[in-house]
Amino acid sequence: MEKGIYQRKSSDNIYVTGHINPDTDSIASAIGYAWLLAERDGEPTVPTRAGAINMQTSFVLKTLEIEPPLLMTDASPRFESVMRRLDVVTPEKSLNEAWTILSRTGGIAPVVNADGTPYGMVTGGSIFDFLRKIIGPHPRFKDMTISELLDIQCREAATRNIPKFQPQTRIKDVINRLLRQEFNEYWVVDENNRYLGISRQRDIVNPPRIKVILVDHNEPQQSIASLEESELLEILDHHRLGNQSTNNPIKFTVDIVGSTSTLVSEQIAEAGLSAPPNIAGLLLAGLLSDTLILTSPTTTMRDKAIANVLARWAFVPGSPLENENVQSWGERILHAGAGLLSQDPDAVVRSDMKMYEHGGYKFAIAQVETTDLYQIGDYVDSLRHALEGLKKENGLDFTGLMVTDVVEGSSRLIFVDPPPALEELPYEPLPDGTELAAGVVSRKKQLLPIILSLIEV
Repeated sequence: MEKGIYQRKSSDNIYVTGHINPDTDSIASAIGYAWLLAERDGEPTVPTRAGAINMQTSFVLKTLEIEPPLLMTDASPRFESVMRRLDVVTPEKSLNEAWTILSRTGGIAPVVNADGTPYGMVTGGSIFDFLRKIIGPHPRFKDMTISELLDIQCREAATRNIPKFQPQTRIKDVINRLLRQEFNEYWVVDENNRYLGISRQRDIVNPPRIKVILVDHNEPQQSIASLEESELLEILDHHRLGNQSTNNPIKFTVDIVGSTSTLVSEQIAEAGLSAPPNIAGLLLAGLLSDTLILTSPTTTMRDKAIANVLARWAFVPGSPLENENVQSWGERILHAGAGLLSQDPDAVVRSDMKMYEHGGYKFAIAQVETTDLYQIGDYVDSLRHALEGLKKENGLDFTGLMVTDVVEGSSRLIFVDPPPALEELPYEPLPDGTELAAGVVSRKKQLLPIILSLIEV
């Protein structure tokens, strides 16, 4: 997770997230569904993203003046989730002041320097240890009254050298070490070593799970890391099934439409709501991007119907899209993501990449859009090298890239180490080692089913 999430997060928040290497539909459905749940149900939702935003999505968000969602790449509980910002005293204050605090906090009085850095902690145990140390070798202290003892400065009775952690530290990375130590409380500090709060060991061993809703995917390998450590509440998707088992029943919706933005928008309309123009424009962008302006084979009548509804909400006077229509907005979206030659090859093969496991193979298929298939030319070798790096980095059996011409409606395929079975792909081989898949624009509906059938054990 990026650092900013810890300043806004609470245990009641519900995080709506799309898949890793998010495309426009993934970002749009996360933001749109978070808005719907907050507006319709009053849920404390936070839209998030599981990876970097690509060129197309960045253009859409900037045009609509929408902030990118928070980055959340891992669902494992952090120290932030078990941190409490307790009242503090400074080292020169009396034990009487610390006693007042620890009587209210369950036995902890954090001692913090004037510059905000931790000094130590006063607890019932630290006070007892302090009294035991001074009364034994110093008989004169035996005659001190309780009030006189409480006038002693906090610094004298504070436990020092207590471990410190930043809020984004994953609990599971340090839990074994903490359980071997004698401390029951720990500092939580910022990057400048300033006090943020206290975490207790009893809370660390049983941290609250982050509440998560998945949109635009249902396969664990396409989701945020450590998803099994979260409380998964719901899945809203339009892809093939590949979901993991869950401990409890969840709401699960997978439907045959061209985009998850379609499903979100239909729910908004069914609730009798009207999305704000910028949210409507974003959902329409997700729909038009995934369906190539309603021309992809994945497009359904429901996509076309809800596109008209979104257009009515988005293209209103005063909105960022007031002079647009469905076709013009769609063309701007597709062209924004089609600048293939201006992108780094490694970024190209990772920006819209999905990993799969089937038939004993673990592989990845990436997709990128262009306005001219022959634009890639000498770029093929660089893309193939990037695919080799992707294969090695993730321990895959083979990798592929689908370069899709959004104007002509066809794709060129580049594979690295494909299994022999893929020699049966029904596409035209080209001299540069690529394959021309005429009329193929959908990874989900056109290319992937053929690959899966060919490598079936």
